[in-house]
Amino acid sequence: MPDILERIPNPLTRSAASALMGASAATIISGGLLGFSSLESRQVNRLSVCAGAAGAVAGVIFGLGGVKPALAASRSASPQAASPGSAPTGGSDDWRDWRDFVVVRKVPESREITSFYLKPKDGKQLPDFMPGQFLTIKLEIPGQVRPVIRTYSLSDYAPTSEYYRLSIKREGPPRGQDVPPGVASNFMHDHLQEGSVIPAKPPNGRFVLNVPEPHPAVLISNGVGITPMIAMAKAAVAKNPNRSIWFLHGARNGEFHAFRDVMVALEAESPNLEVIYRYSRPRPEDEGHFHSSGYVDVELVKSLLPNGHEAEYFLCGSPRFMDSLRSGLAEWGVPEERVKFESFSKPKTASKTVVTAPPAASDGASAVETAEVVFATSGKTATWTANDGSLLEFAEDQGLSPAFSCRAGICLTCMCAVQEGEVAYDEPPTGTPDEGSALICVGRPGSRRVVLDL
Repeated sequence: MPDILERIPNPLTRSAASALMGASAATIISGGLLGFSSLESRQVNRLSVCAGAAGAVAGVIFGLGGVKPALAASRSASPQAASPGSAPTGGSDDWRDWRDFVVVRKVPESREITSFYLKPKDGKQLPDFMPGQFLTIKLEIPGQVRPVIRTYSLSDYAPTSEYYRLSIKREGPPRGQDVPPGVASNFMHDHLQEGSVIPAKPPNGRFVLNVPEPHPAVLISNGVGITPMIAMAKAAVAKNPNRSIWFLHGARNGEFHAFRDVMVALEAESPNLEVIYRYSRPRPEDEGHFHSSGYVDVELVKSLLPNGHEAEYFLCGSPRFMDSLRSGLAEWGVPEERVKFESFSKPKTASKTVVTAPPAASDGASAVETAEVVFATSGKTATWTANDGSLLEFAEDQGLSPAFSCRAGICLTCMCAVQEGEVAYDEPPTGTPDEGSALICVGRPGSRRVVLDL
């Protein structure tokens, strides 16, 4: 009875329900007991009515003072209760858009990776987040015509935290391509210092670990892909210590291995956490700090978890690394729904194909040169031209702030319902949007008029 009443937030409704329960229980019990007595039926009825009245009064008192509603607590007790990609509960309830953060610490973690510890400039509490989510930041970089927006995984986790941590790899120029190195990562490494202020949006993303789940979780990463895995492992150890967690990470060698000692220390205090490191080019000084040489692959997974078909797999790293693992796990018989991955780059494709959504045009519709784009929720209408880029970029130019992550048609964070018209892609996106929706980060108008649910 108490657990039922706890779900009723209104005190009057709760007391009425308690009174009804009390009256019913008292009437049934007294009627049953008096049935064995030698009293006349009229006396039995009177006593039963009196017992019911007394039970009702007791129920009112109990409902008003003896029960505390648990609805509010249940809504914020666990961030895993939130739907993927939704704003987490707790902390500053009015944080919906950009919020200024101060860099309070800057710590080198490896040859390429540096951590930035961020605290809100307004001094208000930080909301909790789901382990694996990312933070969207905005950088004003000299020479760039518009602010540079990037998403980086949150690389630390605590049930209550006074800071967010981003651990960012300095990106060099892509091999074999005459293009400059990563604009955002190099700017952060070279120019952001303690005291610098950067705007950020609330944590978001659908690549998350549902901590309360009972079955084993296998966290597999290489390079900077280790960052969301640390948050997942720490959350599992803190909130579900009985869950088996396998932490498999690949690095070139100790010079490029971030957070090596952090995870070893966490493993030492967590009996259900198993940490495995594999180096592709170990140095003599790395001896004793890694478990085997080579690359993290499905054969390693099989050797560690021979019955791993029921486990849940999380992958984060380079595209080639994840493609190999995904295909290998599929061949091993791991169901596709048990393999989750995150990538912030898009693999190359050999050909260009136009795909429209929705509806799919039978004659192979292609992107138009100009289009009227209606943002239905925001009440804005603007004319898009081919120079305006993707629908996501166009929406941002109109002052809107749609959710996004990879900007490569992979993660589905930017998925948006198309109310009217068609959206075309230069090539098929890796992620598959829901029927009636499109990925606006790689989509362009495919008809003269497009109405989006933004």
